[in-house]
Amino acid sequence: MDFSLTKEQELLKKLAAQFALEELEPVAADVDESHEFPMDNFKKMAELGFTGIGVPREYGGVGGGMLEKVIAVSEFAKQCMTSAACLSIHLITPHVIVDFGNKEQKEKYLPMITKGGHLAAFALTEPNAGSDAAAVRTTAVYDEKTDEYILNGTKCFITGGSRADVFVIIASTDPSKKTRGLTAFIVERSFPGFSHGKIENKMGLCGSETAELIFEDCRVPAANVVGKLGGGFKIAMQSLDKARIGVGAQGMGVAEGALDLAVKYSKEREQFGAPISKLQGLQWYIADMATKTEAAKNLVYYASYLADTGKPFTKEAAMCKLFAAENARFVTNLALQIHGGYGYMKDYPLERMYRDAKITEIYEGTSEIHKVVISRAVIGK
Repeated sequence: MDFSLTKEQELLKKLAAQFALEELEPVAADVDESHEFPMDNFKKMAELGFTGIGVPREYGGVGGGMLEKVIAVSEFAKQCMTSAACLSIHLITPHVIVDFGNKEQKEKYLPMITKGGHLAAFALTEPNAGSDAAAVRTTAVYDEKTDEYILNGTKCFITGGSRADVFVIIASTDPSKKTRGLTAFIVERSFPGFSHGKIENKMGLCGSETAELIFEDCRVPAANVVGKLGGGFKIAMQSLDKARIGVGAQGMGVAEGALDLAVKYSKEREQFGAPISKLQGLQWYIADMATKTEAAKNLVYYASYLADTGKPFTKEAAMCKLFAAENARFVTNLALQIHGGYGYMKDYPLERMYRDAKITEIYEGTSEIHKVVISRAVIGK
């Protein structure tokens, strides 16, 4: 299968690479050190149209599909995983609204979170509901007098939760039905009863603020129900499938970036009178890193192709996320090893990339969950 990019996709790749090198890389270390969300970077992403990828132009987007998202996210991840993750996870919400929202919801919210530069977030995970979505305890009770739903509960580990203006929240409108009782809502930060709690102190992706969301009699207009009442589980699962391709792109990109740094350093660093790139042991490292990263890229591109052509892609999304994530850890580890003591120092980006890469094996579904998804698809339930 030919994964050659179109002329438009090549231009997007060039623009994303240039933006990442000129705007993201110079501040990546500072963002990691300060633990502050890079809103300036995000505003610039919006100005250039990256936040509108996959959204029709009539709603403020720039069109395109999953492959365009993969191209931008992977180029960002080469230089700054925090920024790549912010874009990748932000795009979940507009894609939910495009796929499941009604005309009024699209007209109101999509321009805000595309060209308008407002950050968006997706909230499913709870303290007792990580891999088990059926354990969601956040409730939404309908109030006939006001035609609103009253949300109560807590979400955790929400990327961008402390800064986002628009959220897609999954809550239970009928706990007795478990997954069939889940419903999706669009929630604005300004809605009464909504607040964010603890901002997590993480190992990596330090500039991507991961926060707790708190709903205390939070009133949400009934008009903000996304899709059908009780259709939230389907929305969540389809959204996670697409999000997993985005995480695959993050893993692919950080691996490509680490490989580039390792090759460059191995040519410059001399030991025993010659560049260390002449050492066979390191050549074998580079060969393994390059081969596995190319394989990850092809898995990510194939899953994107399936998603963009309307074919089933749940298994392939799980495969690309699983492999690209594990390869990201593998490649950043070896790239750091090639740099030796220098790689361990914060003066070089490898220690940050190594820490950042680990999350790709955990969020949007752990590697273990993806193995369950893949095995069920192969063996049958």
